[in-house]
Amino acid sequence: MTRRVLVVDDEKGIREALTQLLEYEDIEVQACASGSEALSLYPELRPHLVFLDVKMQGMDGLETLRKLRELDPRAQVVMISGHGTIQTAVEATQLGAYDFLEKPLDTDRILLTLRNALEHVDLASENVRLKAEVHAQYEIVGTSRAVKGVIERIEKVAPTAARVLITGENGTGKELVARAIHTLSPRAPQPFVEVNCAAIPTELIESELFGHMKGSFTGAFADRAGKFELADGGTLFLDEVGDMSLSAQAKVLRALEEGVISRVGSGKTLSVDVRVVAATNKDLRAEIAAGRFREDLLYRLNVVPIEVPPLRARRADVPQLVDHFAARLTDRGGLQAKRFDPEALKRLAAHDWPGNIRELRNAVERLLILSTGPTVTISDVERIAGVGTGDGGGGTGPADVAGAPWMRAATFEEFKQVAERTYILAKLQENDWNVSETARTLDMPRSNLYKKIERYGLAREA
Repeated sequence: MTRRVLVVDDEKGIREALTQLLEYEDIEVQACASGSEALSLYPELRPHLVFLDVKMQGMDGLETLRKLRELDPRAQVVMISGHGTIQTAVEATQLGAYDFLEKPLDTDRILLTLRNALEHVDLASENVRLKAEVHAQYEIVGTSRAVKGVIERIEKVAPTAARVLITGENGTGKELVARAIHTLSPRAPQPFVEVNCAAIPTELIESELFGHMKGSFTGAFADRAGKFELADGGTLFLDEVGDMSLSAQAKVLRALEEGVISRVGSGKTLSVDVRVVAATNKDLRAEIAAGRFREDLLYRLNVVPIEVPPLRARRADVPQLVDHFAARLTDRGGLQAKRFDPEALKRLAAHDWPGNIRELRNAVERLLILSTGPTVTISDVERIAGVGTGDGGGGTGPADVAGAPWMRAATFEEFKQVAERTYILAKLQENDWNVSETARTLDMPRSNLYKKIERYGLAREA
């Protein structure tokens, strides 16, 4: 890519010397002698960098800088001065100058400043691109104040190394926030590794997180790296961290404090460089009071908190989310494109959505499949999605029951199995695949639920 630089100085010798030096570095250079000329050239040239003299006839450099930044808030400007003072340098920095060089100009310093400034331009451009990708790829959709607050917090914390604790109800999009933080961070080229602490049996969580050595327990047939090792250099997302056992919490605390881990069955320590982002739908203060969560671990994890609002707190975003999900399902799911009637959108926005965004997405998919016309109507919303009928649940009208999968069972035994599979899958989705929470909801031992998940081949959507 050709780099473009604008040189603005009323000394002909400086203009020519800078032009010659920069062209030798394969830079496309445009030079001019005044601030007013620079302002007229800038919109068409769109330079990656501007070298701007402070003291010029007519409009001085500081005024030119101010107007350039008004024209383009992302303009990268290096100020040049033969009469530099601290006050001038401070004022230029406050106006947004990238750097300040004093005459006589030193070639090495100019080239170093050039390289650093162009790297800064590249990074800024990449951040703009990634921010757009965050919205498109990770479905952080909406313009409500609540969503803008979350996005603003993501953008502030992502470039840092700070740990983040994401809180919110099931289905609000906590994983999307974690992925966005990783994508916008310097660790983006490195792995993003997710662990659902609620979906792993207590006796296996330490092996999953820290790895194990061959023979360290029954079934350990080979050495295996854990999630901390796999995430080295990148981000480890501890989803449903409130469901982690106390013994695992102690090891995680050590990893955060000392940057080292030990595989199960090994006395050897391994250094890891991992940024930990955690999420929970629980009140960890209440868990601490009940003796189920370590207070010192909470302090380590909760450096920067991000609370993801429930859908009922951002109803204004529902129409936009519906459009987004409908477009995604049409493009990737092979469903027929349909228009949503304004009254249907109002009814969807008025619903409380206890399952939040996940439940809304499932409702949109159901409406696209089961509605008959080219437009989804308020009647479809009430009949198929069960919204606005007083029960707030899914549609259970005669048409839906007749088309239910268990109604096609050949025997009563098959009917029971299909119904149980459907019911368990629905409960897992309601609880965002938190197995512990689902087991409590069903009043079923967690081990039994794991067996049923395996028997029915249930798996979370990618």
